[in-house]
Amino acid sequence: MTPKKILVVDIGGSHVKLLATGHRTPRKLASGPDLAPGPMVAEVLAAAHDWEFDVVSIGYPGAVSRGIITAEPRNLGGGWVEFDFAAAFGRPVRILNDAAMQALGSYDSGRMLFLGLGTGLGTTLICDGTVIPLEAAHLPYRRGRSFEEYVGNAGLERLGRRKWRRHVAAVVKLLSAALLAEYVVLGGGNVRLLHELPEHARRGNNMHAFRGGYRLWASGVTVS
Repeated sequence: MTPKKILVVDIGGSHVKLLATGHRTPRKLASGPDLAPGPMVAEVLAAAHDWEFDVVSIGYPGAVSRGIITAEPRNLGGGWVEFDFAAAFGRPVRILNDAAMQALGSYDSGRMLFLGLGTGLGTTLICDGTVIPLEAAHLPYRRGRSFEEYVGNAGLERLGRRKWRRHVAAVVKLLSAALLAEYVVLGGGNVRLLHELPEHARRGNNMHAFRGGYRLWASGVTVS
C-alpha cells in the first residue's frame, strides 16, 4: 500500500532538490564536492520542517543495488556507503539511482530505456514494471573512450553541439538495439540541446524524478 505522504530527495552534483506529497514547488539546496550524507540529511530536514511526510525516497547519483548504495559518488563528499539514512531521517527510506528514479517517473509501459544526458550519462531499463538500473555509461564506445565521455558534458565540450548530437543519436540507436527497448526516454539537463530526437525517443522531464520517488513506494513496482 502506498504511504500517504512521501518526501522525495533528488541528489545532484550542484543541487539537492526535494518535494513532498501535496506540494507543487520543489525546494533546492546547494550540493557540491564536499557534501556528506549527515549534513545533507540535516539540511533537508530543516528545509522540509513545515512539510508532513511518513517515508523518504532518495535519488542517489551513484551505484545502487537492491536499494543499497554500493559505491561512493564521484562528484560529492564521502561517507555514503553504509550510512543509515532511515535512522538519520527517523522514517523508512528507499534509495534508487537518480537516473533510475527519473526513469521510473517517465515510465508508461512495456520495455523502456532511459538515458540521462547531463554531467555524465544515466542509464536505466524498465521492463514490465521492473526497474533495472544499469552501469552502461562507462562501457567502451569509440577510440578508447566510453559512452559517457562522448555524450556527457565532457563530450559536449570537446566535440561541440553538432557532433555531440550525432553521437547522441548513435548511442541511442546502439543501446536501444542491444537492450531491445521498445522506446527511449531522454532526460537530463542537456536534452534541451537536441532539436530533433532519434526514432522512438521522447523527451523526459526533471520533474519526473519526483514522480518516480512517489512511485517507488507503490505496489506493483519492483527494483532489481
